[in-house]
Amino acid sequence: MQTIKVELGERSYPIHIGEGLLGQAQLLAPHIRGRQVAIVSNETVAPLYLETLTGSLGAYSVVPVVLPDGEAHKNWETLQTIFDALLTARLDRRATIIALGGGVIGDMAGFAAACYQRGIDFIQIPTTLLSQVDSSVGGKTGINHPLGKNMVGAFYQPQAVLIDTGTLKTLPPRELSAGLAEVIKYGLICDEPFLAWLEDNVEALRAVDQAALTVAIKRSCEAKAAVVNADERETGVRATLNLGHTFGHAIETQMGYGVWLHGEAVAAGTAMALEMSMRLGWISQQARDRGIRLMKRAGLPVVPPQEMTPADFLQHMAIDKKVIDGRMRLVLLRHIGEAVVTDDYPQEVLQATLAADYHAIAAPL
Repeated sequence: MQTIKVELGERSYPIHIGEGLLGQAQLLAPHIRGRQVAIVSNETVAPLYLETLTGSLGAYSVVPVVLPDGEAHKNWETLQTIFDALLTARLDRRATIIALGGGVIGDMAGFAAACYQRGIDFIQIPTTLLSQVDSSVGGKTGINHPLGKNMVGAFYQPQAVLIDTGTLKTLPPRELSAGLAEVIKYGLICDEPFLAWLEDNVEALRAVDQAALTVAIKRSCEAKAAVVNADERETGVRATLNLGHTFGHAIETQMGYGVWLHGEAVAAGTAMALEMSMRLGWISQQARDRGIRLMKRAGLPVVPPQEMTPADFLQHMAIDKKVIDGRMRLVLLRHIGEAVVTDDYPQEVLQATLAADYHAIAAPL
């Protein structure tokens, strides 16, 4: 097992990474204050891992909360299901919520914890690659709104993150690839040597090689933790973690939540961010192609939906958490390994980026 720490003063917490950690209650016990625990999971993950986790928590009164699976259910109605269960079981302020699942479960369980009795403890146990390297770390919680993704939520840090890499053995290949989009992002925005490592090891990652996955998860969590330590509430550098996300969230909202997986939409959105960075003269065509090629090798889509027009993108991108005073800020690359958040770009460059032929760009790679 390897451990990383997110340094946030009195709200600091560990990230434990290793295979077979689900049954190790001693890793969770220091972070559970009371005797009541609610495990929030979904219909896909619960049959696989709920019994193991519940068994390891025999010293506690455990309330299982099993939700429907998928991004389409990340809404007020499903959140209310969590509150109904907590209130029915009469969980008190010393209770702990454990999120057992992917990013949707982590976001909703965390948001429920932030709200229930004005805030109770929660622990993240992410079971998808995407949630292990991104959404479980940093305290972003929330739900989707029909007009925009993740527009309702709270910054609320967990007490601990427990990453059992063995759960990835049951992850469908499409979901694994979706997680690799966020892994590749770290190489692009802040760690070029890691990007080179990914180019050498992407096939091993797709084959669920545990040693390779542990390296990738640890490097990704270290990068995420460093950014969160510096900018917990995304007033500056943390926004660079959203490379490709403004374009990607527009895809998710337009196509319907869950039609494109989050990582798939981020991959196509990252291709667009690379294209725009090149059009601004910040990166070379070779650098653009390097990022797009790696995402293709990871099994990710790099062409946005053909039915989406530039007007569709602009409509959704205008409703984004990075918009300030009506100015649309985008995360772009100055160089491979250096990202910036900027609203200083010619509108015609954005328009050309939205109208580009990504089939032609990606085809020879």
